[in-house]
Amino acid sequence: MDKKTIIESLLLISDRPLSIDLIAKKIDSSKKETKELIKEIQDKFNTENSGIHIAESWGKIQFTTNPKCEAIVKEFVKEEINSNLSDASLETLTIIAYRGPITRSEIEQIRGVNCSVILKNLMIKGLIESEFNKEKITDEYNITVDFLKYLGINNSSELPNYEQLNSNEIIDTILNQNQNE
Repeated sequence: MDKKTIIESLLLISDRPLSIDLIAKKIDSSKKETKELIKEIQDKFNTENSGIHIAESWGKIQFTTNPKCEAIVKEFVKEEINSNLSDASLETLTIIAYRGPITRSEIEQIRGVNCSVILKNLMIKGLIESEFNKEKITDEYNITVDFLKYLGINNSSELPNYEQLNSNEIIDTILNQNQNE
């Protein structure tokens, strides 16, 4: 069986993003060859006339929607998320989307309140994930490929006003001030 067909099948049935390493193992290929095959699949799907695209983020890939469908997908997802997430959860998710990877203490510095329960709920919903940062000796939170898929975008830099909010001087000052204390 063709390895690209297997990759496509795995992406279709998976309910989570798949790491390139896992895919390479499943198709018995090198990481380099697997990346080349994924690039070919992206070239096939990531076209203007395809409703399905391949999103890649942090070494993981997953099927997602065409960014051209952004308006209708956003409207649909907004209705879905708003019906399930509180204002505090949406605020926390926004901070992570624009500032991630970010630690819990940094999120709490920005919001001014404890976020542990909110972070747990966002992780359960599959909208964020955590990874241990050995240098900071704490978990850092980032949005998931699922979250990108819900919004119909391929990476966080496609979020509205991303550059402005990702490097906001006021937030940087708050975070730097609290780190120095």
